[in-house]
Amino acid sequence: MSEFVGWMRDHQVFFQTMGVVSIGMFVVSMVVFPLVVASLPTDYFVRGKRAPAHRRRRHPVVWVLLTVMKNIFGFALILAGVAMLVLPGQGILTILMGVALANFPGKFTLERRLVRQPAVGRALNRIREIAGKVHLELPPSGG
Repeated sequence: MSEFVGWMRDHQVFFQTMGVVSIGMFVVSMVVFPLVVASLPTDYFVRGKRAPAHRRRRHPVVWVLLTVMKNIFGFALILAGVAMLVLPGQGILTILMGVALANFPGKFTLERRLVRQPAVGRALNRIREIAGKVHLELPPSGG
């Protein structure tokens, strides 16, 4: 046990840094998440297919660079969230933020599955109510 305490003392700066990062991520998530939910189109979760974003961009090179940066940041958040499951921090929230940013096969299906949960749908629509927005159209719970 004393070895563990010694190891923690040796890495005190690391744990302090992780604590500051965790608090910062929590504050940012409390501001950014409601803004994103409020800005979603009402039919975001019930559309048959989403239009590719690159068709709306005038500068494809800039779009590719931004997409790559967004995905790197998203996957970094996922990894940080997994680490925060055993280190100080809100791991699950960080993982969810990373999943929201990253692009991967099956993301659309995963998002629909999550919003089909009654508590999740209610929470999203409550955030939209507070922002003065119309409720999201949610996919039916059965399918």
